[in-house]
Amino acid sequence: MTTHTDTPTTVEYVPEQPARLEWAKHAPEVYRAMVRLETAARKGLDHTLYELVKIRASQINHCAFCIDMHTKDALAAGESVERIVQLSAWDESRHFYTAKEIAALELTEAVTVLTDGFVPDEVYDNAARHFEEAELAQVIAAITVINAWNRFGVTCRMAPGHYEPGQYK
Repeated sequence: MTTHTDTPTTVEYVPEQPARLEWAKHAPEVYRAMVRLETAARKGLDHTLYELVKIRASQINHCAFCIDMHTKDALAAGESVERIVQLSAWDESRHFYTAKEIAALELTEAVTVLTDGFVPDEVYDNAARHFEEAELAQVIAAITVINAWNRFGVTCRMAPGHYEPGQYK
């Protein structure tokens, strides 16, 4: 016979790795320029779509810091846990997203990965069907900016888990 005790179990997590470099501190003009670029890229875009694009690109780029930040911002803005959880497998979970969001996610993957060295015509054409040209330019800008942030995050090994929603707004 096996007995169970009610003694709480302590879980010991692996220690957090320190950041390699506080790049914003050492390159403040670049950081300020990135913030201005971020502000400009966000203009006119639906906040939900904007956060989905940022989370998905960050997942592809393995930027834990940005995944943490944009997931928290999306949740604070009212995005559902279910849609965020399904985002890494959006192609198999299309019914969670609008056709416009799917077009943006397809474009996000194509711009982020660039495996073939270009964005396929069918991906671009699908996005162009769902967005007016000015809005499409903003979506492309948002994808480009999050990819740049991701590169800073993964290169400098910025640690996730400390961000509070809206902290950098």
